[in-house]
Amino acid sequence: MNLHRVVALLNPPQSPFELACATEVFGTVPHGEPARYSFRVCAERPGPVQTTAGYAMFVDAGPAALREADTVIVPGWQPPGAPAPPAVIEALRDAHRRGARIVAICTGAFVLAQAGLLDGRRATTHWRSAARLAAAFPEVRMDRDVLFVDHGDVATSAGTGAGIDLCLHLVRSDHGAAYAAQIARNMVLPPHREGSQLQYAARPAPARADESLAPLLEWAAARLDTPLTLGRLAERAGLSGRTLARRFAEQLGTSPGQWLLGRRLDAARVLLEQTDLPVEAIATRVGLASAVNLRRRFRTHLGTTPGAYRRTFGETRVTRR
Repeated sequence: MNLHRVVALLNPPQSPFELACATEVFGTVPHGEPARYSFRVCAERPGPVQTTAGYAMFVDAGPAALREADTVIVPGWQPPGAPAPPAVIEALRDAHRRGARIVAICTGAFVLAQAGLLDGRRATTHWRSAARLAAAFPEVRMDRDVLFVDHGDVATSAGTGAGIDLCLHLVRSDHGAAYAAQIARNMVLPPHREGSQLQYAARPAPARADESLAPLLEWAAARLDTPLTLGRLAERAGLSGRTLARRFAEQLGTSPGQWLLGRRLDAARVLLEQTDLPVEAIATRVGLASAVNLRRRFRTHLGTTPGAYRRTFGETRVTRR
């Protein structure tokens, strides 16, 4: 198998965390799986690159490394809005012209905007920097209410941790939900987070420990094949339906119904990838009642059909064994 080549473009002072978002997702191979990606870093000037943590990291490659990249990642840029060197801008444009996927984590979106790769397109960045980017690049359609935006050839994420969400999303797009879930499991993270970054923009009062939804979510995820109404969930949680819906909105940024639908679609994707079960049986197993309903939900939320998804990812997994 040809490895998908991922190259991260660093800039001093580099945030170690934003680089680690990409490194952990693309540079780690899940146990028992063949490698799918190769990962390396480069900088405008090879050598020591200072970090925001006060230490330097050694980078042995310059912008020429981007010529071989299938995906280029800009893991943040400090200070936000600082002009990128002309050689960096041209290297990003060249990579995009030849078909590489260009990805920005957090304030890396400023560099993509400087390169003109976001003109006329939706994009996001850290909520603290969104107004600055919108003012500096009015041709970019800023979306403050998402964790990431993916156009296929260009993608941007919200602040820091949302870079992990974007990277896992890209792995799901490349190799399916089950493989992305393995990487997320290694990182002790959920494979997909609900909601938007707006839930992090203000500092709400922390929920009491006994208000955590985690036990209820775990209980519900193990019973997707059963009717899970708001009333049943509320009874399990010992709350009124209105209170439970409010807690979902506060803690997850979504409703109980939308959270359940997301889990059911994720479960259906894994079954389509890993089994030969008929679509009707999968629909029943994940609690979507019928093949017609599953197909409708797939089309609405994933832009494809269960059959097309299985042909893309199911056959790929069989080939790799």
